[in-house]
Amino acid sequence: MAAEDMKTYDVIIVGGGPAGLSAALYASRSKLSTLVLEKAKPGGQAGTTEWLENYPGFPGGVKGPELMEHFAAQAREFGAEIIKDDVASVDFSGEKKLVCTAGGGQYSASAVILCPGAEPRTLGLPGERELRGKGVSYCATCDGDFFTDLDIVVIGNGDAAVEEAMYLTRFAESVTMIVVHDEGVLDATAVIRDRAFKNPKMKWVWNSVVDEIRGDGIVESVIIRNLKTNERTELETNGVFVFVGTVPNTQFLSGAVEMDKRGYIIANEQMETSVDGVYCAGDARVKYLRQVITAAADGAIAAVAAEKYIHEEEGFREMVLAPAFPVMVCFWSPTSQESLDFMPAVERIAEARAGSLNLVKIDIYKNQRIAGRYEISAAPSILFFNKGQVCERVQWPTTEEELALVADRVISGK
Repeated sequence: MAAEDMKTYDVIIVGGGPAGLSAALYASRSKLSTLVLEKAKPGGQAGTTEWLENYPGFPGGVKGPELMEHFAAQAREFGAEIIKDDVASVDFSGEKKLVCTAGGGQYSASAVILCPGAEPRTLGLPGERELRGKGVSYCATCDGDFFTDLDIVVIGNGDAAVEEAMYLTRFAESVTMIVVHDEGVLDATAVIRDRAFKNPKMKWVWNSVVDEIRGDGIVESVIIRNLKTNERTELETNGVFVFVGTVPNTQFLSGAVEMDKRGYIIANEQMETSVDGVYCAGDARVKYLRQVITAAADGAIAAVAAEKYIHEEEGFREMVLAPAFPVMVCFWSPTSQESLDFMPAVERIAEARAGSLNLVKIDIYKNQRIAGRYEISAAPSILFFNKGQVCERVQWPTTEEELALVADRVISGK
């Protein structure tokens, strides 16, 4: 990758759903040059959700596309750049994180926030792939109006499936849900379930699964199997909507960060992944609840953490790694009495060698990541750097005299 072809930012955000746009807002508002790479229209799954009833601040609900347009506009207002392109590969091995896109874009940044989201899970049924876009769909908002006055089958029985099925009744003549449970049992909340049962266009097939989707160039029927009797029946239908969960869009990472066996990215409460300077927010992260509001919160946290990381790295590089003369770094903690007692001695040693030795103090509680990088587990600990490299390490307990001897040895280069 030629350096002259590469565009550089402070932060690159992969994905423009609620998490990515929230991160872009917070990052750009903090005066960080920010790029969002989104393969489709900004908004992610929320941008294709007809109606959101549980996003705070909208008592009557809000259209998903409208809300996401506001997210994007607010991020752009603070200077975030949003480019439509699909990320093909990443390289997080260096100080600068590299991101390449399918469209030939080459970008680098000090920090990357991964918000690739998740996509609808497919069932792998006979006919499903062949008839996708020809009657098989995974998005009610996208395709519902194509089935006006027609009959539809919905596969799934959770909140999302039932809500999408009810949305489809606005267009369809009938919506038949194929449910694996006994009659009356759904994996949906009581409010949603009761509303669905009262909808006159909703029909139900219990204790059953779909084994096959049939059609000659277009969906014509489904084969349904009763789980109790194993009887197979054919049901004519014009469309099949599948709502059985999602899978994370993390294939492009190829092990660049730690993920669980399902492909979801592992990150802590600060949205930090297993790689310094790389964060994750939204539905692609291992988490308890996947909602627009939690994705937006993730994005805000990730952006604030990324900003802190960038400023910490810049400060550490400028004060410790860049100088051409020795630097004494004292890792200390305000909760360590040994740190507080020994700090005056450290300061005296540095003052006596002013011009030949610089002193940098690092609070290991506030800078846990940098402390961890140098395997600092207790305070006080002293590292000596020369031309960006650790040349001496002094562990507690020690004395002022012993530390002074090490300082003189580092200065003399012996």
